[in-house]
This record gives sequence, C-alpha cells and structure tokens, in this order.
Amino acid sequence: MRKIDEIMAFNEQFVANKAYEEIERNYPDKRIVIVTCMDARLTELLPKAMDLRDGDAKIIKNAGAIITSPFGNIMRSILVALYELNAHEVFIIGHLHCGMTGIDPDSVVEHMLERGVPEQTIHTLRHSGVSLNRWLTGFDSVRESVENSVDIVRNHPLLPPNTPIHGLIIDPLTGELEKVIDGYQYLESIG
Repeated sequence: MRKIDEIMAFNEQFVANKAYEEIERNYPDKRIVIVTCMDARLTELLPKAMDLRDGDAKIIKNAGAIITSPFGNIMRSILVALYELNAHEVFIIGHLHCGMTGIDPDSVVEHMLERGVPEQTIHTLRHSGVSLNRWLTGFDSVRESVENSVDIVRNHPLLPPNTPIHGLIIDPLTGELEKVIDGYQYLESIG
C-alpha cells in the first residue's frame, strides 16, 4: 500500500473512533517559539525533554535548525509567532550528530542528478545567480550554527525589543540539553 493511502486509511479510523478526544489540549503555558532540526529522533524527544505540552510552543523545523536569511520563511514564522500567536521567547535548538554537519553540497547535487533532475536545470540555476553550494551547505560545528542563527534573530530589525533569544543543543539519544546562549543573560548584559 502506498504511504498516502496508509495515512488516509488510518486517519479515517482516527476520526471515526474519535481518537482526537484523547489528546490533551491546553492553552499555551510556556508561550515560546522553537526553531529546531527536522531530524525524526526529535519528534517526541524534544517536547518531552523540555516538558512541553500541546499548545506550549510553536515548533518550526528545517534541515539543521539553520536560519540563513533574516528575511526568509523561518524568520517570518518567528515574527508571526511573536506578534500574532502569543509567543514571548525564541529557542534555537540544534542537536548532536546532525546530518547537516559537514554536508557536501556537491554530493547533494550529484544525488539530485542521480534521481532525475536534468543537468541542464543545475546548469541554468548556477548561471542564474543561484549559489547551490551556499544554499545546500550545512555547518562544521553545531555550536557555531546555533550561535549564528541566534545572532540573525537577535539582530533582526523587526524583533520585539527585549525578546529573549536562547540557543541550545540537544543530545538526540538522551534528550540532555546544553545551554549555548542564555537570552536572559544577554539582555541583562546589554542592559
């Protein structure tokens, strides 16, 4: 059975059996927005490791928890969460053993070609001002990546003043959190 068919069959039973009634719904308590990696190991682990319940956090996921542009989709989502969805703090959470560590953009392009993307498409993009190497590059250090993403958020001209921006690293095996940047300490230091 195709995955979409499996999901739709399950969903039909989920709704028919009113399984949604078992899900505890809460009004937001922590009121935070999290940017983290899309790594499947974090799906259940991260909320449990942070004692998050349904409604506590807006969770934005991408490859590597990387914020690359101050005016990209991730930053827009953070600002919407802060201004319109009642979030008050931002957490950037990278993780140990991330697949974006040391990723080779040339290898990604090679896999694109192997999976059927025409070479002409790659050629056209490269000669149209798109730097695939920059766009597909990961990072060498998860700590530096978290620090860089925190800096992009912290220095955004539309960020509400005095918003704590925290940087953390989570162990995807144990859930242990390491504080890289404490947003409260930073705000106190600039005073």
